[in-house]
Amino acid sequence: MTKNQILAKLALQDSNYRRFALAHDYKPRTVTQAVDRYVGTNKKPRGILTYKILRDLSHFIDEPVIDGLDELTT
Repeated sequence: MTKNQILAKLALQDSNYRRFALAHDYKPRTVTQAVDRYVGTNKKPRGILTYKILRDLSHFIDEPVIDGLDELTT
């Protein structure tokens, strides 16, 4: 999934990174950084907070934002 696809899915739900972040008690900048750092790459999130952000974002848009996210455990 690409960053633009994520933004499109969020827009369909009348949301964006900032609204998603505030609704899930994350800092908007942290959500943006997590997406920028991991979406579209083969890297897996290393921190618990980053993992939770990407997991919650995946659930919110009902599609995995990075491959293998469900295989990771915290």
